[in-house]
Amino acid sequence: MIKDNQKYLNRLRIVIDALIVVGTFMLAYKLRFGILTNFEPFKRNAHDGYVPYYIYVRNLFYILPTYMIVYYRLGLYRPYRTSLRGDAWKLIEANIIGILVFTAVLYAVKENNVSRWVFPIFAFLNYVVDLTFRVAVVKVLRFMRKKNINQKHILIVGYSRTAEAYIDRIRANREWGYHIHGILDDTMAPGTIYKKTKVIGRFSDLERFIAENDYDEIAITLSINEYGKLERLVAICEKTGIHTKFIPDYHNIIPTVPYMEDLDGLPVINIRNVPLSNTFNRLLKRACDIIGGLMMLIIFGIPMIIIAIAVKCSSEGPVLFEQVRIGLHGRPFKMYKFRSMTQQKEADEIHAWTTANDARVTKIGKIIRRTSLDELPQIFNIIVGDMSIVGPRPERPFWVEKFKEEIPRYMIKHQVRPGLTGWAQINGYRGDTSIKKRIEYDLYYIENWKLSLDIKILFITIFKGFRDPNAY
Repeated sequence: MIKDNQKYLNRLRIVIDALIVVGTFMLAYKLRFGILTNFEPFKRNAHDGYVPYYIYVRNLFYILPTYMIVYYRLGLYRPYRTSLRGDAWKLIEANIIGILVFTAVLYAVKENNVSRWVFPIFAFLNYVVDLTFRVAVVKVLRFMRKKNINQKHILIVGYSRTAEAYIDRIRANREWGYHIHGILDDTMAPGTIYKKTKVIGRFSDLERFIAENDYDEIAITLSINEYGKLERLVAICEKTGIHTKFIPDYHNIIPTVPYMEDLDGLPVINIRNVPLSNTFNRLLKRACDIIGGLMMLIIFGIPMIIIAIAVKCSSEGPVLFEQVRIGLHGRPFKMYKFRSMTQQKEADEIHAWTTANDARVTKIGKIIRRTSLDELPQIFNIIVGDMSIVGPRPERPFWVEKFKEEIPRYMIKHQVRPGLTGWAQINGYRGDTSIKKRIEYDLYYIENWKLSLDIKILFITIFKGFRDPNAY
């Protein structure tokens, strides 16, 4: 059975991951105190080698369980029935969290003489080897499934828009390994076909079909006006013990991805999933913002001083430009920028977007706006907690009042801290661009936040975000 195969495959993946962690950590030690010892900057730290090898091996008792727990919590042991997309970033996140936790443990046990270079070498090796292993597994499984090996056999209950959407996705992705045997429905005549999937019976036939066939899964895809039948159908599936999934028909009502929570035994559907409403996620992101903000201040401190002098010398007015923006939970705050325009009355600048060849922009302003260097003072906003490094860009109160009436779900963006850079910005939606598309990208970020997504956005910002054709 496919369920047994998946169970054994997951166990094998855990064992191989553990071997990869052990092997790459030992290899990192050999590289650090072997081949790399003759290269700078490793020569300067050659004295670290006095720590005996067995000390490093002993540290595996901390590293191995830490990595296994992090892998599990990040969902790296889910079935490979869907795309591998995202695992590469999850592995980056896992290695960052793993190294941070391990470093904290070393300080806690006062093990201060372990070479710091072993950690990044280990993290890099572990990432490359583990990602290679996972790609190989996916390639093999996809090949097998295209050859009708390792298939998951499914019966669909209920013909609806959701059923059609479900079939569309399965037909378009044969490598997922799903085989649909047919549809049971009371409203469609037997023999009705949708993309090679046939209606083979009625709801009353469900128990018989389950008894006569070896299905791995039942997918209930009732239309919303048939939900009165859901309890009876679920009861039949539960009585037979077969795995059952319910795919709700609400996409035209609730345009988002909800999630379930348990309220003392009562299931509650949250219409919108906001990972940053979780206390741990919120604290993790805030800690990264504080550490990242301080590091940015050190890195960009001298360039900021140079820009400040250039701004002061280029035109009359203050170096910094303060503007009220709307932040977390709709609260206003003062956002800082290097002044890039000639001084103007507040009433004039509230209602006007900056456009190409805008006469208000100074010569220095054109340079720092095009390269986004005018945003650097927002590092102080990040450190004090008004903003985050990554998040939806904040708007002025005037535009918030306007857009919340015109753009559906616009105010959802204020459920998280605004950011210096964001998912919408790296996809080209900043300045005088489509607000609707910007909100779509902002909502995707809010509903799908992970530390790995923040890291991805930062990487892209470094290579793309400083040269933006929409920044005037």
